[in-house]
Amino acid sequence: MGVGGLYIPMNSLRSVNKYLYKYRSLLIWGTIFTIVSNIFSIAPAPIVRYAFDLIEESIDIYRLHDGFPNQQRILYDIFAYNVLIYGILILLMAILRGIFLFFMRQTIIVMSRHVEYDMKNEIYAHYQKLPLAFYRKHNTGDLMARISEDVSQVRMYVGPAIMYGINLVTLSVMVIAFMFYIDVKLTIYALLPLPFLSISIYFVSNIINKQSTKMQESLSGLSTYVQEAFSGIRVIKAFSRENDSVHNFNAESQNYRKRAIGLNRVESLFFPLMLGLIGLSNLLIVYIGGIEVMNGIITNGVIAEFIIYVNMLTWPFTAIGWITSMTQRAAASQTRINEFLKEQSDIISLKNITPEIKGHIIFKNVSFTYKETNINALKNLSFEVNAGETLAILGTTGSGKSTLANLTLRMYDVSEGEILIDGENIKNFDITHLRKHTGYVPQEVFLFSDTIYNNAKFGTDDISENQIIEATKNADLYKNIMDFPDKFETRLGERGITLSGGQKQRLSIARAIIRNPKILVLDDCLSAVDTHTEHIILENLENVMKNRTSIIISHRVSSAKLAQKIIVLDEGKIVEQGTHESLMAKNGTYKELYDKQLSE
Repeated sequence: MGVGGLYIPMNSLRSVNKYLYKYRSLLIWGTIFTIVSNIFSIAPAPIVRYAFDLIEESIDIYRLHDGFPNQQRILYDIFAYNVLIYGILILLMAILRGIFLFFMRQTIIVMSRHVEYDMKNEIYAHYQKLPLAFYRKHNTGDLMARISEDVSQVRMYVGPAIMYGINLVTLSVMVIAFMFYIDVKLTIYALLPLPFLSISIYFVSNIINKQSTKMQESLSGLSTYVQEAFSGIRVIKAFSRENDSVHNFNAESQNYRKRAIGLNRVESLFFPLMLGLIGLSNLLIVYIGGIEVMNGIITNGVIAEFIIYVNMLTWPFTAIGWITSMTQRAAASQTRINEFLKEQSDIISLKNITPEIKGHIIFKNVSFTYKETNINALKNLSFEVNAGETLAILGTTGSGKSTLANLTLRMYDVSEGEILIDGENIKNFDITHLRKHTGYVPQEVFLFSDTIYNNAKFGTDDISENQIIEATKNADLYKNIMDFPDKFETRLGERGITLSGGQKQRLSIARAIIRNPKILVLDDCLSAVDTHTEHIILENLENVMKNRTSIIISHRVSSAKLAQKIIVLDEGKIVEQGTHESLMAKNGTYKELYDKQLSE
């Protein structure tokens, strides 16, 4: 698409056409209402011309009857009556135009809101399907920007840009046709400054867009800094860095202020430039039209009519630059959106089977490398956990314990080897079915800004209050909850900041076991509790773990006391495996770790 020789990239916006087709009825009716409203906006101009000519003729007739008794009757009975009729007609046209303008906005702008709603839902649903590897590559701010700011830019194209584009085409065709029909020469002079207006507005709009982008970046940086400062307020106070925090905020705020003032300076050019070129067009109409009036070619009413036409064309021609700029911004935003929509999850089910899961797990020569960092996290792991058994995986930080947990839930796919559950390759299971029967307590606990009750039953549909109470008791959290004034209805702050680290971990444990899963994976979930609380939780979990496959991942040897099998990892490899007694008899890494932690 080209406007004034300027190329607008439209390829990326083709993906929006499916929404325009979906809401085509609103678009069609919006176009019809636009055309009708423009008819009523043009109609008063000829009426004004007739009124001006009537005034001129009436004044001439009034002067001709100077001294005659019927002079006053001519003034009031003929002139005043006709002016009143013309005034009523102009008012009626304005009312009808306003009505159809309302209908126009209620169709096209409403259509754009529907498109915005559908796009956000599509992007969010797509985000949910993408694997963890995607989220490791992209930060949260970028994900948020594409679903909010970028979608808003596209909505401006689908709504206002299309609406003003339709208005530009229909109004320009009708008005310019009327103008050429009345007087060709005057039309050419009247339209002469308008292309320059469009080009000037285009360049000014581009500068405004760049300045706006910089200002938005500053605002984003300011918001990010404030969010981090509030989230880390405990650290700031603990290290007595309040003054530094205020100083840094002031620096970020100064940067935003400078860019906001810079944008205001550029925007101050907009209206003077527009009004100057419009004024030039009106001057040409009056000058050229005045000459034609003196030559008897046109009447004074034609000049008045042309001034109305030029002022009617001012916004459409001004909008060319605005629409062009908006379209370019929408194309850039849609390109960013399409980048994520083209991302496809490589975690897909090969057969979508949904058998009853018993929990027999086999890792067969499993190796795994993170693609984004090329870190080889696991190297040729082989082990077996029978259904209903408990396996403890011990190791230092970075030994690959959490990676093993993620592979069990199929958050990632193995680089080499295979994982079997009940004799079936994990890749054949329906992913939702597999995870529905797996309880997972992550190392980094995440709680939602909701009540304790809703956080506990998260991920379950039909659950009784007694089951929630029983789960919190098994996680040794029930007494803490009862100490809160609002009990289970206590609302947690952002990321569960209301609770202590240990309480958050115990609530996460309750959330996992309440699902009654066939496979339970505890990823170092007792690191934030003391040994006494750990002992209580493990004692309670002993009954929970009966008849279900459990994997306890920890760096503490004490967490392994419930396990029938123990694996010791080091740098992604199994260095020892067996029962507690057999590993103690080997007098190796496990015994060294056991003796060290026991003495501590």
